[in-house]
Amino acid sequence: MSRICDLTGKKVIVGNRVSHSNIKSKRRFYPNLQTKKFFIPETGEWITLKVSTSAIRTINRNGISASIAKFLRNGKI
Repeated sequence: MSRICDLTGKKVIVGNRVSHSNIKSKRRFYPNLQTKKFFIPETGEWITLKVSTSAIRTINRNGISASIAKFLRNGKI
């Protein structure tokens, strides 16, 4: 299963692990993804999304329908 946010499209990025002696080796930075169920009042159904915590905050602030519409409009989904 891929580690990509369903709404924002956040995904794994690659960087360097730097030791005390300044030796660099590759590492991965994972987004903080949570599997969460949301209720859509317009349709009366529940959906399960894998979203980042920043997307959960946006959904709590704006509402699920407005957030999905915004992300669709911006081409994130």
